[in-house]
Amino acid sequence: MNAVVIAVLIMLILSLFRVNVVFALITGALLGGLVGGLGVDSTIAAFTEGVGGGANVALSYALLGGFAVGISRTGLPNILVDFILKMVGNSQHSKAKNYSKVFIILLIFLMACFSQNLIPIHIAFIPLLIPPILQVLNELKVDRRLIATVLTFGLTTPYILLPLGFGQIFHEILATNMADSGLKIQMGDITKAMLIPCLGMVVGLVISLFVYRKPREYRDVKDSVTNSNKAEYTSLTVIFSFIAIVAALAVQIVTESMVFGALAGIAVLYVTGSIRRNEADELLTDGMKMMAFIGFVMIAAAGFANVLKKTGDVEELVHQAANAIGGNQTVGALIMLIVGLLVTMGIGSSFSTIPIIATIFVPLSLELGFSPMATIALVGTAAALGDAGSPASDSTLGPTAGLNVDGQHNHIWDSCVPTFLHYNIPLIIFGWIASMVL
Repeated sequence: MNAVVIAVLIMLILSLFRVNVVFALITGALLGGLVGGLGVDSTIAAFTEGVGGGANVALSYALLGGFAVGISRTGLPNILVDFILKMVGNSQHSKAKNYSKVFIILLIFLMACFSQNLIPIHIAFIPLLIPPILQVLNELKVDRRLIATVLTFGLTTPYILLPLGFGQIFHEILATNMADSGLKIQMGDITKAMLIPCLGMVVGLVISLFVYRKPREYRDVKDSVTNSNKAEYTSLTVIFSFIAIVAALAVQIVTESMVFGALAGIAVLYVTGSIRRNEADELLTDGMKMMAFIGFVMIAAAGFANVLKKTGDVEELVHQAANAIGGNQTVGALIMLIVGLLVTMGIGSSFSTIPIIATIFVPLSLELGFSPMATIALVGTAAALGDAGSPASDSTLGPTAGLNVDGQHNHIWDSCVPTFLHYNIPLIIFGWIASMVL
């Protein structure tokens, strides 16, 4: 049995049974390594080696959490919440409530989409935007699974489709690896080829708006670390918070590092006195705790991915899929997409998946007679699959970190399962259609 399949299935099954995701990743890595013939010592060594790859991401998210809580003390979140509460009002009129829901969901949707292309900050906006408005979402009885699906759509679809920001990186990796594998393509063709698969994600988003439309009750937790109701602020601290956010975004974009971006924002808050120095240490520590979960998962996921790579069974899985196709285009497209799903669910990153699958999928697609456009759609979709529903993907971890501040949003059942159902399944269907018609 292929070690990748075993490891991913074990990780997913344990996660679905509400076993802690970090424990599930470590267990899956250990058993996957043993099945892959590494032995206990080599598996542990590979996992330990890989863990270092997730340290930078974990530190980034910890500092972003501290920065988010620091911003919450400047009064900016208070203004945002007060503005939204005025829109909601005390009226029980259902039409007014619905307008408020639409406004908030649209705001979150736009911020998520902009974070990939227009202002490439990825999930950095989530701890700043989501925790302060949980009170409003509770007031409106908005199902947080809907917010998770909206966020994940914005964190994935724009970079898959548009060659801007993170999309530019994704498209360049795709084009480079396809060229190295024997098929030179034009960068402009990627958007055209990925249009049909992305249409599948739009369909999934629309379905989620219908599925999670019913009210869902959440209790108000007044002592949340991001609760800013007691924050003392002035117009000056609000201005300084804007300066801190601009500084954080500017430094992150210039240095391409969330660590130094968050550090710049925190430095502005310190220097301007927006947060009291005698409170700063406790506040930043609380913020880091808020994002600790996502950090530990990313560290464990890096170790998990490295174990799978060391077994050599990732490439073996791709070769096995190629052998099973037997010259049938229809079956071949479906198998390639499923293999892409398994690999990405395990690695947790579509960017890291492309080099692995392009080496085999490009020659195989050409051998089966797929057009260049269809080949782009197959490789691009296969790489993107799983990025939405994987427990180890920051496209699901980010939304969970923001929505679970008060402990009422489960990472697996409220983030991963909904996004898997609404995005990965449509991606397979529409990716397969694209390979048949392009």
